[in-house]
Amino acid sequence: MTGEYQHSLDSKGRIFIPAKLRDELGEIFYVTLSMDRCLSVYSADNWKVFSEKVSAMPYVKQRRMRPLFAHAARCELDSQGRALIPQNLRDYANLVKNVTVVGCNNHAELWDSDAWASVYAEETTPENIAAVMEELEF
Repeated sequence: MTGEYQHSLDSKGRIFIPAKLRDELGEIFYVTLSMDRCLSVYSADNWKVFSEKVSAMPYVKQRRMRPLFAHAARCELDSQGRALIPQNLRDYANLVKNVTVVGCNNHAELWDSDAWASVYAEETTPENIAAVMEELEF
């Protein structure tokens, strides 16, 4: 998944999912916590792959993944391409109004737009991109 999109939560906590990402996510997808103060969004297929990887871990390691599953929400698009983001997940990511949707390879992320602006400014410098490319041996 790729791209960056600006949207707003409506008064019911729904967000419009961009058409390009709707095609990749499908009608049913999963939203959960992220390592950052944002939410990760997985298609049903990618959620299955993620779950299978966790299932293959020793039980002690599986337990460490508990918060990701405890807070995961199965979401469906309505007829207007919107999905309801549960309140507990909105609270975790501080999603109140303006949301930036960011494509991140096999998933998307939902960020408070102000928080994303800070991350973007920090991560999107020529020096940082060069360091990442070098670290990944590109």
